Amino acid sequence: MAPSSLTHDSTTQLVLQTIDAYERSAKECVARWSKRRHRRPPLLAEWLSCLPADARLLDLGCGGGQDAGDLGQRGYRVVGLDRTRALLSAGRSRFRLLPLVCADLRYLPFQAMPFDGVWAAASLMHLPKPDARRILTDLCRLVRPGGLFAATVTYGVKSRLVTDGWVPGRYFARWRKDELARAVRRAGWKILELRVVSNRERKGRWLNLLAQREG
Repeated sequence: MAPSSLTHDSTTQLVLQTIDAYERSAKECVARWSKRRHRRPPLLAEWLSCLPADARLLDLGCGGGQDAGDLGQRGYRVVGLDRTRALLSAGRSRFRLLPLVCADLRYLPFQAMPFDGVWAAASLMHLPKPDARRILTDLCRLVRPGGLFAATVTYGVKSRLVTDGWVPGRYFARWRKDELARAVRRAGWKILELRVVSNRERKGRWLNLLAQREG
């Protein structure tokens, strides 16, 4: 087994490669997203239906702010967080009043319990699983008792760095349903819904999660 320092270095490298891939492809990403009208993902709509109209929300891995901007325009008190500076710059140009924070998902810059809910669309999947498991616990501390967490992650068994296709160079962690369920429960969440979906929010097979902080 590799020493913990070497393991940490390898996981950090995967995260940095993914961030770099998004930095290089930011203009292409924004152009692609701008071509189509923003549609609220079904899981996000389901999550919002369980939250108050003035809920304070965190969009974790907000990218260019598409979901966060929509939420802000609809009256929610939303904060977006991402590590890709180029995407955040595009989001700030489009949504000038929206608070968009540049920070690493692994080191969240918030105090305990400021949010009613966390939305993590296709963001946790870019982290190696040891990091993701720890962050699930950190996120539980950020949400008030009864608060809700919704996330989409890639479904499957082979995690890898993808070197072809759209935005090459990104790392994808693929999760089995039972594997993710164990990680979510151990982090302190009560699972309200966890299911495999195909070509719903995005192409391919995904795990859609809706969970609640107990207590």
